[in-house]
Amino acid sequence: MSPARTAAGRRRTLVAGAAVSAGLLLAGCAGVGGVRPASHDAINYALPANFTPNWILPIGTAAHLNTNNASISAALWEPLVSYDGSTGTVGWNKAASIATAADFAPDGRSVRITLGDRHWSDGHPITSRDVDFWYRLIKADKAQWAGYNPGQAPDNWTSLKIADDHHFTLTFDKAYNANWMLANELSLIRPLPQHAWDRTGPSAPVSDADTTPEGARRVWDHLNTVAKDISGYATNPLWKTVSGPYTIRSFSTSGTVRLTANTAYDGGEKAHIRTVNLLPFTTKAAEENALRTGQVDYGYVDPADLGQRKLFTSHGYRIEPWTGWAITYMPYNFENPAMGAVFRQLYARQAIQLSIDQDSLVKAIFNGTAVPGYGPVPQAQASNFLSPAQKANPYPYSTARARALLTGHGWSERDGVMVCVRPGTSPSQCGPGVKGGTRFRMQVLSQSGSTVTDNMMSAIQSSLSESGIALSIKTAPVNSVLAQTPQCTADQPSCDWQLSFFGTAGSWYFPAFPTGDSLFQSKGGSNFGNYSDHPADRLITASTTSDSPQAMLDYSAALAKDLPVIWLPEPDYQISVIRDGLGGFAQDSLANFHPAQWRWTKPATEGADPTRAERP
Repeated sequence: MSPARTAAGRRRTLVAGAAVSAGLLLAGCAGVGGVRPASHDAINYALPANFTPNWILPIGTAAHLNTNNASISAALWEPLVSYDGSTGTVGWNKAASIATAADFAPDGRSVRITLGDRHWSDGHPITSRDVDFWYRLIKADKAQWAGYNPGQAPDNWTSLKIADDHHFTLTFDKAYNANWMLANELSLIRPLPQHAWDRTGPSAPVSDADTTPEGARRVWDHLNTVAKDISGYATNPLWKTVSGPYTIRSFSTSGTVRLTANTAYDGGEKAHIRTVNLLPFTTKAAEENALRTGQVDYGYVDPADLGQRKLFTSHGYRIEPWTGWAITYMPYNFENPAMGAVFRQLYARQAIQLSIDQDSLVKAIFNGTAVPGYGPVPQAQASNFLSPAQKANPYPYSTARARALLTGHGWSERDGVMVCVRPGTSPSQCGPGVKGGTRFRMQVLSQSGSTVTDNMMSAIQSSLSESGIALSIKTAPVNSVLAQTPQCTADQPSCDWQLSFFGTAGSWYFPAFPTGDSLFQSKGGSNFGNYSDHPADRLITASTTSDSPQAMLDYSAALAKDLPVIWLPEPDYQISVIRDGLGGFAQDSLANFHPAQWRWTKPATEGADPTRAERP
């Protein structure tokens, strides 16, 4: 699972932190290759290498916005509207949602929500007041909420009016695309147990403190303070009141998490497997070793190790690529003092894109576990958002065309690198701001730790050189990459970066509706390179406000051609290795896992150790 930005917005970081040592983990999970639990009561699930779960509060903050944290949290507190790809296509999964209906007004400026007849694990009903509680906390503390983008939720929600325990109306500041509002904003709402959590401190009584902004901020601070105590997740009464199919049985600071079925759950996704053990690993090699020795029921392998497929299939596993609803790219820094002016020339970006041989990268680097990406809409799954223009690839690989573009715009090769020899603003010159003598040399700061990524960067470096474009590569841990490539202005010391890469398993995972408001709109919260184009801004706005499907198609086509970033192949989220007999689910392309959907579908293997999965 890939590291990426934890910025405000919808991107979910996929790897962070450190895990327990592989030696301790392996010593605690004795097992036999090819054997699963004799009872159907447990499963061992491998977490990403070098990731330690560290947050269950169902309100994400920037430091904790991780797909795996979110998946654990959603198993405890179900969303108002659950959007996922667990059925094989991305859509509203009503079985895992608190809401049963969302009726939009004809003018598109409000929605009436109906809640199901549901209860918290302590027997209290789930009501509109529990949604209102979340709403008030977010309104008062939006700047600290990881899902916040200025101008979007909750800024564009003007009121929440409760009709009764099972109905409320949310009003907007203007008309919006109903599908976008449902999939990208209403899906953020998480009903919280107001009757148990609305307190301003550990000894304070439960009250209606959230009904004032100051009180809501104090409740927020209390919840976040308690959530920092990971060792208390399994014992603190605060976390015992849940709505989801699981509760926390144990949660270690070293990364091992044990979920147990919520016997009071009355929703549509009741757990089929009583105990789910989430196991951490320090390295992919340690995790693969656990697979080989039968200690993991649901794990993953590196694409480079697919040649060992028979080793796993002969030990009772099947291999299933987990494709992601994502795009992969390298942002340009349009504000960089040395190369920003070059990056602002469309012909220069076209020459770069023409020099990226995506088909060869998919075949030689990813072993076929990726798909080419030609624009801002995910291409690993079919969708109504993908334009014919993006799908057809506006810039097929051709270093000859790339060289012709550069020489036709005032560049000439000197010592293997293109140099601007005709500065100026005419069509045959280098373009506004590009100084004579500028050498087409770029530097990328790329995340370290992945052989696949290192090999891809070397291949891109080679193909760019054939076009007369030099690329130097620096690597750093992903957190360092993110810290060293911020949004910036040309006069800031931090603006010395030129290209950034943080997408070993995808740079950006979208919510269900793949708009570019965070990524590519001027001043977008995750527009890391400060791309700005007024026509693109209008198209992005139309995609979120117009109900016409053409709005997204126009956006897809325009940005595929305008190249706000370098488009790159989109790798599979992971190559899953799954125990034969474990089924009942499709792998969610939104990068979440859903343990309540898992079930054993085959009889137990004779001679299996029935306690193996109970000892992570």
